[in-house]
Amino acid sequence: MKTFNRVAIVGGTHGNEFSGVYLLKKWQSSPATIRRATFETETLFGNPNAHRDNKRYLDCDLNRQFLLHDLADPELGNYEQSRAKAINLQLGPKGNARTDLIIDLHNTTSNMGPTLILLKADAFNTQLAAYVAERMEDAVILFEDHCTVEEHFFLCSIADQGIIIEVGPQPQSVIRQDVLDWMEDMTSHILDFVELFNNNEVPELPDTISAYRYTETLKLPEDENGERIGMVHKNVQDADFTPLRNGDPIYTLFSGEEICWDGDYEAYPHFINEAAYYDNNLAMSLGKKVEIAVIKN
Repeated sequence: MKTFNRVAIVGGTHGNEFSGVYLLKKWQSSPATIRRATFETETLFGNPNAHRDNKRYLDCDLNRQFLLHDLADPELGNYEQSRAKAINLQLGPKGNARTDLIIDLHNTTSNMGPTLILLKADAFNTQLAAYVAERMEDAVILFEDHCTVEEHFFLCSIADQGIIIEVGPQPQSVIRQDVLDWMEDMTSHILDFVELFNNNEVPELPDTISAYRYTETLKLPEDENGERIGMVHKNVQDADFTPLRNGDPIYTLFSGEEICWDGDYEAYPHFINEAAYYDNNLAMSLGKKVEIAVIKN
């Protein structure tokens, strides 16, 4: 069984997502809160310059810069691209990282509650999902295992095991106590689980865990010139992880016409109308509801 020796908690990967930034400050002043006996825990402020300027990023999204070929490309040298290379040196390098687990803290403007995003469905991640779900009744488990960790461009993909905690709804550049508490609680449960996993003391867990699995991302309606011509339908707004079926309205055009979902599966929208995704005109992500086997080896 793999033992976790180094865990990194990253906050402020996006400068205007405040919960992680303020939790880092709290933990840096009270390090015993995140200390566990069997592994080292370090904290990292992902994008301090963007936070200073109260922006998501200065030049490009830091959390999209961690593909191996991008990290190796010296021509990619703007602020976030350079920052990604520095973080990769500090926590990685990707593919042979000195850090065993990275927990990356994020806020969303979408009504997703406390969502645990996992990049693998292996023994560690499925057991972790079951453990957290039993201890947080509001927790949502989302698997983004549609590609390998190496193929992900997220910061947490530097490590062999990477986790994203995504909590909302929280407006950009704002702090909400309920959201901050959710994020702190989920982080604490993850650290507790790693300690139990290292000690081979994971408690009895269910055989399966209810979760969602990412399938695709939808764009807002556009005309032939790429201009936005509609918005997320009011029935879908704030209804993250609520089923969307073929024929349900999904967009309302500014003309008043409704556009309905034309899909061949029951979809579960999330990241609905996320403010940060408007620069790419993205409306929401879709997933399927699944029962994931908890691998207990």
